[in-house]
Amino acid sequence: MPQHAVRRTARLRRLVASAVAPALLALLVLVQAPAAAAYPPDLPSKAVAQAELDALPVRAEGASAPYDRDLFPHWITVDGCTTRETVLQRDGDGVEVGSDCYPTTGSWYSEYDGETRTAPADIAIDHVVALAEAWYSGASEWTTARRQDFANDLTGPQLIAVTAEVNSSKSDKDPAEWVPPLASKRCAYAKMWIHTKARWDLTVDSAEKSALQPLLDGCSY
Repeated sequence: MPQHAVRRTARLRRLVASAVAPALLALLVLVQAPAAAAYPPDLPSKAVAQAELDALPVRAEGASAPYDRDLFPHWITVDGCTTRETVLQRDGDGVEVGSDCYPTTGSWYSEYDGETRTAPADIAIDHVVALAEAWYSGASEWTTARRQDFANDLTGPQLIAVTAEVNSSKSDKDPAEWVPPLASKRCAYAKMWIHTKARWDLTVDSAEKSALQPLLDGCSY
């Protein structure tokens, strides 16, 4: 091969290598990087949530006995951690725990009000569908074991770490009475509420369903 052709081929190889190497490196990082955890877990799409909302039985709230929070045993301990401690680890950033599983460091962003806290004592674990709400929407007919499962549900979007203040303001209100102060979080909140009620075969009352529909309409996906 002529010398000038050899030099041209070498230059071409260097150019290709300089162009391809960054792309290969980016691909390698992408492959090696851990996938972000779903947050909150099992959040449905708009279409799924709409189908679930349409299928939820509409019924006035009621129960054959008065509500008592002790009828929903929580927080239970699994593998050395309580459900509360598990959610604190799941929902926080840079969380480190002691031998008792309680966080010693970390920060928590509250999806309802946009506030961040660094002390776990300032964080509440909200039952998206409050225990009292569940009681009057069908849970009064459940066994204690099923109510315990509901109160400690880590599989669906029923538990979320938020500031104690916003959790107190929400209390046991349904979406006809309360929505997150952050308008950008109301779509996700509606999906969480609907999916939880659908997963647990709970009912909605007419005002609740009417409030949920425009929240869901505001979702882009």
